[in-house]
Amino acid sequence: MRARATVQVLGVLGAFGLAAAWAGPAAAQDRSLTLCWAAWDPANALVELSKDFTTKTGVGMKFEFVPWTSYADRFLNELNSKGKLCDLIIGDSQWIGGSAENGHYVKLNDFFAKEGIKMDDFMAATVLGYSEWPKHSPNYWALPAMGDAIGWTYRKDWFSRPEIQAEFKKQYGRDLAPPKTWDELKQVAEFFQGREIDGKKVYGAYIYTERGSEGITMGVTNALYTFGFQYQDPKKPYHMEGFVNSPDAVKGLEFYKSLYKCCTAPGLTNAYMQEGLDAFKSGQVAMQMNFFAFFPGLYKDPNVGGDKIGFFVNPSEKVAATQLGGQGISVVAYSDHRDDALQYIKWFAQPDVQKKWWSLGGYSCHKAVLNDPEFPKSTPFAADFLTSMGMVVDFWAEPSYASLLLSMQKRMHDYVIADQGTAKQALDLLIKDWTKVFKDDGKL
Repeated sequence: MRARATVQVLGVLGAFGLAAAWAGPAAAQDRSLTLCWAAWDPANALVELSKDFTTKTGVGMKFEFVPWTSYADRFLNELNSKGKLCDLIIGDSQWIGGSAENGHYVKLNDFFAKEGIKMDDFMAATVLGYSEWPKHSPNYWALPAMGDAIGWTYRKDWFSRPEIQAEFKKQYGRDLAPPKTWDELKQVAEFFQGREIDGKKVYGAYIYTERGSEGITMGVTNALYTFGFQYQDPKKPYHMEGFVNSPDAVKGLEFYKSLYKCCTAPGLTNAYMQEGLDAFKSGQVAMQMNFFAFFPGLYKDPNVGGDKIGFFVNPSEKVAATQLGGQGISVVAYSDHRDDALQYIKWFAQPDVQKKWWSLGGYSCHKAVLNDPEFPKSTPFAADFLTSMGMVVDFWAEPSYASLLLSMQKRMHDYVIADQGTAKQALDLLIKDWTKVFKDDGKL
């Protein structure tokens, strides 16, 4: 899951949900760790899982969970002030560069070597995304903890209705099925847009449009990547001309805007994860873009879950790709309980713990879980998750990622939602913004 990237200070917000401490048996009160993360369903699963750690080690666990909307502001504040609240932190993948270079996280290489923890045991994309800095170097600052990516849900019950199937086939000359390409997705979205189902007007697709933090970037990249957008010249780092604004990238951005214009519900001009869940749960949309982390809860939903919901991977164009979500778990350098925190990392890395993590609703990145022949059948969305994690791409993880992200938020929202300029102009301006950041950082 991506995290809110605004750089202003929102202040210390009260913990949400399970942020109240769970410290385990009374005997564990003498030694305890505080783990910091966002307040959402996987955090609840981690609380349950961590009871086993306390039972095994006698170390109690406390939790500081805050809503996603204040997650980055809250915990980046804590790290930048060298605070001691968090012994362990499940930090966003974008934080890895700044946290490594600013000394916020403990470098884990020596500990991994001592304890026999092998990063080859984790899916390569998650090691690159959550653990490495600099990228593509064997320098590790986190253990992959919560794998995630963008996927899609759809109303399987609507798709399967004979009269809808027949009408769609008559109109498009093919069977109505989960789309594999963006053109197919747009056809399906157009077909459902404004249609009346069970006496209610529905819409084709829900996509991210949020302006203030990261939402539209996390949405539009799913089209950009597959059309051919790249962040930089692979042979010349930080040089972006012809890659960020390539003809294929322009087509991808134009497509995302066309999908927004043709096939989404009115008024969703500043919408992200929660709005998508609300739209799908209330029966407003035929298809929804969102992170896999939410799919267990949707599958259990009494109104739209079970046999009514289906899942599919992000559609392809020229290449197969989707936006990476998820986080790694790190030991905070300012912790007074570093040894116990490292023992938690060692415990969490064990294959049997990772298998239980998946069973409770967390998303393991461990190959012992993901490569199990039974894994694709373990949930209705497991096979799509596995496919998606094999084709993920991530946003910049530079120490200046917040500035880079806010620039992309502005340029994408101005073009897609506010109708300012052309796609090519938006991407050209984005290159100018990013070039200034990298020049200020001494990288250009």
